[in-house]
Amino acid sequence: MAHATDPPDPRPAHGGGPGPAPRTPDDTVAGAVRSRVGLRVNGVHHDLDLDHRVTLLDALREQLDLTGAKKGCDHGQCGACTVLVDGRRVNSCLLLTVALDGCEITTVEGLAAPEGALHPLQRAFIEHDAFQCGYCTPGQLCSAVGALREAAAGHPSHVTAATALAAAGPAVLSAEEIRERLSGNLCRCGAYPAIVRAVAEAGADAAATATGAEVTA
Repeated sequence: MAHATDPPDPRPAHGGGPGPAPRTPDDTVAGAVRSRVGLRVNGVHHDLDLDHRVTLLDALREQLDLTGAKKGCDHGQCGACTVLVDGRRVNSCLLLTVALDGCEITTVEGLAAPEGALHPLQRAFIEHDAFQCGYCTPGQLCSAVGALREAAAGHPSHVTAATALAAAGPAVLSAEEIRERLSGNLCRCGAYPAIVRAVAEAGADAAATATGAEVTA
């Protein structure tokens, strides 16, 4: 009698003979494809030799020891892994690193100025107690930098009023706008009111859309 743990029978070949042996997980690992990928992370260039299946989040945490970006849901739903790629916020758990060759990556470690001065958003988060356990904070900070850049460029959100769509210039960041623009980042501690106040305060500072690496450049 066959059991669930028995190896599968070979597939029959044409003519009635035994077919090729089925592939095993080890066969798949042995056939993994690797490439060298060049990334500029927080102003520093890195050449990495990576399996094509490695996500940007795993490359940052396991290859470069940049553990600020957190692995939360690992499905792009909680935002804890948010970083900036070429200035735009992304869920790093959903991106394959091999597709990012030559890109500029900014993590929460790269937001502060080179001499250590905190980023305006980091200062505002501290002043408004906008973090509790802190697990979501790195993603919230990177997402807020991206959101402020989008607003400064005049990009509308889902709640932008129709009358504002016709107006040129930066978007007005009301509390509703901030909540909508950061809705992809979850805080299970419930620090949302303080986060909104911190982003609103930092949004008045023109330097809030810059990162430390950009200051260096």
